Amino acid sequence: MRSALTTLLALLLAACGEKAAGPDMAAILAEKPPATLAAYGLFSDLAAREPAKGVVAYDLVNPLFSDHAAKHRLVFVPDGETARYEDDEVFDFPVGTVLIKTFAFAPDMRQPSVDERYRETRLLIHKPDGWAAFPYVWNAEETEARYSPAGAWLDLTFTDPQGNAIQTEYRVPNQNQCKTCHQLGDAIAPIGPKARNLNHEGPYGHAQLADWSARGILSGLPDAPPTVPDSSDETASLEDRARAYLDVNCAHCHRLEGSASNSGLFLGWSVDEPTKLGIGKHPTAAGRGSGNAVFVIEPGRPDRSILTYRMDSTEAGIAMPELGRSLIDADGVALVRAWIAGMETAASGD
Repeated sequence: MRSALTTLLALLLAACGEKAAGPDMAAILAEKPPATLAAYGLFSDLAAREPAKGVVAYDLVNPLFSDHAAKHRLVFVPDGETARYEDDEVFDFPVGTVLIKTFAFAPDMRQPSVDERYRETRLLIHKPDGWAAFPYVWNAEETEARYSPAGAWLDLTFTDPQGNAIQTEYRVPNQNQCKTCHQLGDAIAPIGPKARNLNHEGPYGHAQLADWSARGILSGLPDAPPTVPDSSDETASLEDRARAYLDVNCAHCHRLEGSASNSGLFLGWSVDEPTKLGIGKHPTAAGRGSGNAVFVIEPGRPDRSILTYRMDSTEAGIAMPELGRSLIDADGVALVRAWIAGMETAASGD
């Protein structure tokens, strides 16, 4: 009897000291980020495998290539608030929103869920004065992810999706590097959650945008939002697939408000001027990054195009994107090469 009373008392005392389950708005909006990922209350377990109530899983039609990492995306929109729909840009998320992205690797990325290990989790939080980025690095036991503003270098060994043995130093970006990719004018902003890259069947088996609307985290959804094809879908046109790939991998920097705006090369989905896309365009600055090529894209000649030359390199000062990868995305390079190779044929009417 005494043991039962002692246990009951312990449970009552613990309950009195516990915070309500779920995301902790005080931690989310705090000026200084918590030392551990668990402190935000975004997960119901320490290993971050189970999102807390109100934290919603999502995925993208085309994810950004990050050295073959598997990515687990979640969004939290504060209770009673909604993101406002935007047709071409990232949705207008309310203050207190958290975008969560965990990067994971398995020994064999042909089976990414088998013995998968979490390596880093990045948070984008909409603070009262704008978006802020916070990287967290997981310990070897995957029991805790700690705030790592200086980033980290991780030695990885795995088999890639094509069956190649990979050994690489994977870079967890520091906070300044986060700002480089997420630059939008003088501020930083999310990249992925745009209507066209969310408009497909999501991880819950429903039309993802309609699901967000039904959950009450998105308002203003039109009847026919835009979409892009999966870049690996060979039933879609080659041009659309290549443009969709460049849109998610390159356009966040190669846009008027991005960090590569001075290049005059704009690779967003809605850009329709050939020169802005690099077709027949001379680079703004010649040098080793051009590979002695004359045009960013020379129609029909991927071997003489700066775009493919830089995509197919890992050398600092040449490789594009500059951040976010240490390996070459062979499938992405092949896709863009095929698109450029077909331009001359299309132009000649063959």
